[in-house]
Amino acid sequence: MKNLVIVESPTKARTIGRFLGPDYDIQASMGHIMDLPKSKLGVDVDHNFEPLYEVVGDKKKIIAALKASAKTAENIILATDPDREGEAIAAHVKEVLTLKGNEGKFKRIVFHEITKEAIEEAFTHSRAVDTNLVDAQTARRVLDRLVGYKLSPLLWEKVRRGLSAGRVQSVALRLIVEREREIGKFTKEPYYTITAVFEKVPFELIEIDGNLPRQLGVKAGKIESQSSLKLYDGDYSVTKTTLVGLEQAEKLLADVKIRSYAVADVIQKEAKRSPAAPYTTSTLQQDASRKLGFAGKRTMSVAQKLYEEGFITYHRTDSVTMSVSAVVASRDYIVKTFGEKYVPEKPRAYMAKQKLAQEAHEAIRPTKFGVMGDAVTADLGRDFGRLYELIWRRATASQMSDAIIESTTVLVHSIDSHPGVATTTIGSPDSIASLQNDSPRNYRFKANGSVLVFEGFLKINPQALGDNKLPVFKAQQDVDLLEAHEVSHETPPPPRYNDASLIKTLEEKGIGRPSTYASIISTIETRRYIERVESRFIPTPVGMAVTDFLVTNFADIDDIPFTANMEDELDLVASGEKKWAPMMKAFYEPFEKKLKEVKGDAKRVKIATEMLDEACPECKSPLVIR
Repeated sequence: MKNLVIVESPTKARTIGRFLGPDYDIQASMGHIMDLPKSKLGVDVDHNFEPLYEVVGDKKKIIAALKASAKTAENIILATDPDREGEAIAAHVKEVLTLKGNEGKFKRIVFHEITKEAIEEAFTHSRAVDTNLVDAQTARRVLDRLVGYKLSPLLWEKVRRGLSAGRVQSVALRLIVEREREIGKFTKEPYYTITAVFEKVPFELIEIDGNLPRQLGVKAGKIESQSSLKLYDGDYSVTKTTLVGLEQAEKLLADVKIRSYAVADVIQKEAKRSPAAPYTTSTLQQDASRKLGFAGKRTMSVAQKLYEEGFITYHRTDSVTMSVSAVVASRDYIVKTFGEKYVPEKPRAYMAKQKLAQEAHEAIRPTKFGVMGDAVTADLGRDFGRLYELIWRRATASQMSDAIIESTTVLVHSIDSHPGVATTTIGSPDSIASLQNDSPRNYRFKANGSVLVFEGFLKINPQALGDNKLPVFKAQQDVDLLEAHEVSHETPPPPRYNDASLIKTLEEKGIGRPSTYASIISTIETRRYIERVESRFIPTPVGMAVTDFLVTNFADIDDIPFTANMEDELDLVASGEKKWAPMMKAFYEPFEKKLKEVKGDAKRVKIATEMLDEACPECKSPLVIR
């Protein structure tokens, strides 16, 4: 009799098969074998919101094969993914395969990497299916079904047929719509900066004191100022200078050019730069977007394959911690490859900024630190090698020494007064004394430089840090002004979201969970509520109309606090601190009442049409895009 091991995918089954002997029969469920029906609500709202799961139509042959193997199996080992969804799949497989006499055959094992050691360890810690995790997944599925299936018909009636709403996707869409409108309302403000070149080095004007003629029209003090705008997702800071007019900037520049200058101070200090923690699902998707141009869905698909092939640990996680054995392995690799000075005396430990909502207990890391990206590329292809390389560099660098950087700041002051005011000769004892006594000076300029003293973790994970070495300056040294010019600027509006910034905001606000970010963005893009323009998200007229309707009539649901609070509730269900049915009742009763009110009273929302600068060839009216 063989032991039946059930996983989700054939790739995972094949990889596990490398480590298990002939006594194990490994089969794949091909994902979920049971789900809510597509054609109806599938939730009994009158009986504790019981989900009416049914066998997925195209899985009947797979289930028949699993049942046949289960009859003769000595043990049935449920080895689905180590998260809530994996736990729910395991529960459904057990439900379908449980027959009289085989109730005691089932064992649940979890592992976060597909390696021989991890699987052997998992077999020694088998357990029962965790009903709390299953309940949390069931609650999420039921909650999303209630919102989606109840709101969508209203959208058909009040906006346009064929539209749909989702509990989490609608809030993500609202973020994009609100940002677009915030950009539209933003007023750009012009301002100027002044750059002066001393000893072939550009310096920025940072401060003006009060010893200037009034006709220059400038205020004393630091010329840089900050203002803050309240946006839907938080504050947006805008930095500008107090030089707001060209005439004012030109007058100031003319005065700057007739002055004499000396170095006021040279500040040198050594700074340390520490490596970032290994990747979580969120940070991996953000970096893959920024560095590789991957959309979230693509990142997760590539990572899934890397996990199933045994190259990386499980890719759905909030954890930034690596196992003790992985830390030891990474440090050994670093020492052998680069030398002792590239590892700190003690292993680094990281703390998660977000609460750990997923059940995986390790960050995303390579299963073997000696495997390079080239090997993965040769085995699976270029995309897989590039993402693996990103993961490998981040995880390895996380256990390396700090980079040491020497930073230099040079401050230059004007040392003479405005024409008509008593002056001192440059370099004279009186000039030096005035510097030492910190007497009034009209202008202060600053230049920053830095030199990498020890590369540390930057050796394998460079982060756009180049040397900017300044010439040697000495305090009280006279310097010649070679040139000076003004530069025109405008305050930038808040940026549109891209994959990285939207995922970051979803995580910060507690909207969804790491495993859902990619599907959230993919869903609203597929529904054509948003479109990509130069990798940035812009809402379509349909997306704006949907958001307007939901915000007008369901502002409490289509909002950040509600969505984040529901995620907290689901976490409490997962930890066994809360029952999911009472939670669902507390949500559904007021929601159902609101649905009835909106159905009767809400006005229809009109979708804006986009007009073209082109006339219809038949009726000569302006053409519109529909």
